[in-house]
Amino acid sequence: MLTRYLKFISTLFTPRRWQILRRVVLSVLIILFLLLWFANQIISHERQYTYDDVEKVPYNKVAVVLGTSKYLTSGGLNQYFQNRIDATVALWFSGKIKQIIVSGDNAHMSYNEPREMRRELLKRGIPASAIYSDYAGFRTLDSILRAHGVFGQTRFTVVSQRFQNERAIFLARHNELDVIGFNAPDVDAYTGFKTRFREFFARLWCLVDVYIWERQPRFMGEQIEVE
Repeated sequence: MLTRYLKFISTLFTPRRWQILRRVVLSVLIILFLLLWFANQIISHERQYTYDDVEKVPYNKVAVVLGTSKYLTSGGLNQYFQNRIDATVALWFSGKIKQIIVSGDNAHMSYNEPREMRRELLKRGIPASAIYSDYAGFRTLDSILRAHGVFGQTRFTVVSQRFQNERAIFLARHNELDVIGFNAPDVDAYTGFKTRFREFFARLWCLVDVYIWERQPRFMGEQIEVE
């Protein structure tokens, strides 16, 4: 059976057809590489609006903290999560912000990014009255546009690692929002390899969302006043 199958394949793909197929695959890979490179260049331009030093961050009333899981699939603590909490606490106690919106996925009862971020911030001494929860921040786009559409903010500081901050700022400024980013420390290259690899494709998809699909948040909902 296997011999017949291999013989069929060999007759279907003649040397000429194999040559054409290789050229097509190579062309597709080259185009994909160029698109990824272009998307990365465009979004990396927003780096100029991000800050690493808390003392140099301009004051904004509100910070929007982008969500991620508190724990890894292996069960360990997610350093991306911990570093974002640390960065937010640093902003708060440096007087750089007065209110915080924790925005993330609320997929089901056992997975709730805003709830976990809120709990950690409360443990670190930030008052409950200063923390607002956005349970529909399913994607970076949702978090940024809901900060304006639901929470009424046109100017704020986004908190995440630099690679995500750059993408968030691109989305914000495309929608005429005055947004800067405070960069939480990144993780080591080994731990963050998969995330950084996915980011190349996330940046390309970000451009598709903006310029082709003109995508909007999945949910908006009623206005929430941030006092």
